[in-house]
Amino acid sequence: MIDRQRPHKPTRPLAGFQRWRRLSFLHWRVPVDALRQWIPEPLTIDTYDGTAWLGIIPFEMEGIRPWWSPPLPYISAFPETNLRTYVHLDGKDPGVWFFSLEASRLLAVQLARWGWGLNYRWAKMSVVKQDESVLYQSHRFMDPEVQIRVTTRIPSPEIQLATWGSLEYFLCERYWLYTRGAKGKLLKGQVFHEPYPLIQATAEVHSQTITNQIGLSLNAPHHVLFSPGVEVTVYPLQPAETVTP
Repeated sequence: MIDRQRPHKPTRPLAGFQRWRRLSFLHWRVPVDALRQWIPEPLTIDTYDGTAWLGIIPFEMEGIRPWWSPPLPYISAFPETNLRTYVHLDGKDPGVWFFSLEASRLLAVQLARWGWGLNYRWAKMSVVKQDESVLYQSHRFMDPEVQIRVTTRIPSPEIQLATWGSLEYFLCERYWLYTRGAKGKLLKGQVFHEPYPLIQATAEVHSQTITNQIGLSLNAPHHVLFSPGVEVTVYPLQPAETVTP
């Protein structure tokens, strides 16, 4: 049995703060076997109704700062897109494994790769908001063929919270990330925020090749949600096997 209860806010020292804004949750059902080679042991791919899920999440980062400093000009706000799936460690701390993360600030990319061991890539990105739609565009500077262009449309402004046990809860309410440290050691990091305010949405994927890096060519997503965003507290990385309050 996997413990999926939303964690309490940690009491240990924190690393910093962020705001995540205008998130589009685009998800595809994929076979577990299609992802297994990309996920390090001892992590287990998390499933819902027997299938794995692959997510592309374009959004905007704002107000990024360490706990001891105000937001810094230039690197404190930028678009980001991540390609991810869901994992757990021996039934505990269900979280996220990132295959890649696109960001438009080179310094932020370098800091995240060095400090967090995450596969950040520098990309030219834009977000255009029009009425009830958001157009996200991105392509990597060093590899322009890796790109995405997608329009998310909100059919109704009604906001809901994900119900525990639902697919929406499984896909969105994730408070842990896993990564490999500089010496190959499996690490985990925790974030804390209020539950996502979620809005039903549709998405038109005009083009995307981000999933090609893991051998998958995907078009229309199977599940789409939009969130106006949350305020986020970030905690330092720790060994994945460590249990902390």
